[in-house]
Amino acid sequence: MRLSRLLIVTLLLGFVVGLPRTGLSQETSPYSVVVPVTDVSDAQRSQAFSTALGQVLARVSGGQDLTSKAGYADALQNAGGIVKHFQYQRGEGNPPSLTLDVSFDQGAVQRLITQLGATTAGVKPPLLLVLKGADGNLLGKDALGVLTDTASKRGYQVSYADPTQLPDLGKLESADPAAMSAIARLYHTGLVLVGELHGNGADWTLISGGQAQHWSAQGSDQNSLFADGGNAAADRLGQALNVIGSGPVEGKLWVSGLHSAMDYANLMATLRSDPSVQKVETLGGQEDGVLLTVKSAMPLDGLAANLTAGGRLMQGSAHDGADVSLRWLH
Repeated sequence: MRLSRLLIVTLLLGFVVGLPRTGLSQETSPYSVVVPVTDVSDAQRSQAFSTALGQVLARVSGGQDLTSKAGYADALQNAGGIVKHFQYQRGEGNPPSLTLDVSFDQGAVQRLITQLGATTAGVKPPLLLVLKGADGNLLGKDALGVLTDTASKRGYQVSYADPTQLPDLGKLESADPAAMSAIARLYHTGLVLVGELHGNGADWTLISGGQAQHWSAQGSDQNSLFADGGNAAADRLGQALNVIGSGPVEGKLWVSGLHSAMDYANLMATLRSDPSVQKVETLGGQEDGVLLTVKSAMPLDGLAANLTAGGRLMQGSAHDGADVSLRWLH
């Protein structure tokens, strides 16, 4: 059955209305942060609250730099006033490590961002970390603390790769559609940082929107390599994802790879759930694709970058009459 017929059936049944957004769930709340502390004193706890709030503000504002905004320093100083819950945790080691798990009130954080003159641009999907050590084995969460902290300070949550739940790394590094589809199903993201350590250097690949960027770096030790890799990835993601529009933009969006009415319904649910999409209408379908008119609060290339970060879409081949072309992943 051709998609154009499926669209008619879909619209007649009202199948699109009310479907939940798919492929964008996250395991932890963006309003919760774990920060290291040296003791349980009031001074350490207050400092931890400030550090945690800075990370949460960066996350919820979509990675915008708020540090120069009037009132930012005062907000961090008074971070304890919007803490919803906190709990100390002791880790293993001698002496044992100590951390503070801090959760902030969601509404208060969003109001604070507005007061700072910024926007709640939407929390980005997690950045999946796939790091191989010098011995060729994947590094686990415990070994990636510096990289995790670096990404958190830049406004990005991370998730960690399970060695038994990964597609072929060669295909992943080339942003193969099948590999990206597997990542989306398993980890609910389209953002992946692949790294391989060797001696005093590291090779990095960042996949965003189904496109791969490669670079290499040198460092004095593993921690410096991780800090450099995290900052470099955040810089590249920021250029694509942290686009703030100056006014509504209308244009045509082509999406291919739709094999069923369910694919179409999920696509429309994804678009309508995006905070920057103000209006979306279907103009027509052809083979496995659909042409849409979209009104967005940001330029369409910025919208496309944010949509593909979720993992269900990637950049597609150019199509006549469309300003931006994407491909639906299964």
